[in-house]
Formats: sequence, C-alpha cells, structure tokens
Amino acid sequence: MTTFDKREEGFEKKFALDEELKFKAEARRSKLLGLWAAEKLGLSGDAAAAYAKEVVVADLEEAGDADVVRKVTKDLADKGISVTEPEIRVKLGEFLAQAVLEIKAGK
Repeated sequence: MTTFDKREEGFEKKFALDEELKFKAEARRSKLLGLWAAEKLGLSGDAAAAYAKEVVVADLEEAGDADVVRKVTKDLADKGISVTEPEIRVKLGEFLAQAVLEIKAGK
C-alpha cells in the first residue's frame, strides 16, 4: 500500500467518523428539542420521553430540519401554545451546540 493509499484511507475513516458524530449530535439535538416541547405541552416522565422519541423519528423523514420544525410547530399550535418557527430554529441551534458539547464530553 502506498503512502497515498494510506492517506486516502485515513481521510475516508475520518469522514465516516465525522458523519457518525454529526448524526449522533443531530439525534441528540432533536431529543432535547422534543423534551423542551414536551415541557411546553405539559408532558413529563415517560410521556415526555416518548414525545422526544417521536421528534427524533420525525427528523428522519427528510433531509434538513424542516420535518422537525413542522412537527413541533404543529403539535404546539394544536395545544394553543404560541411558538414561532424562528423561535424553534433558535432552540435547534442551542440544542445542537449543547449536544455537540455533551458528545465531546463523552456523555
């Protein structure tokens, strides 16, 4: 194996690891958003955990954040809770930063 092949293999492994970490961070971010929304919906305990899981699953429907934002916005609106899409997107950003820190800390 040449030096170039070894370098290429190293880059491929790093890319795969980065993608895995990105997926984990986004899943954790969605869970945190789900727990935040569950609190606003008056859910706690197992019900809050189940709702957070629904939000994580909703994030797998399509690429990007639109599916998560749409679900949470609709669920909150259905209960008469006024939270705008931009507010939810801000929370997504906050929770992504928190998720990345938690993952880097090994939590």
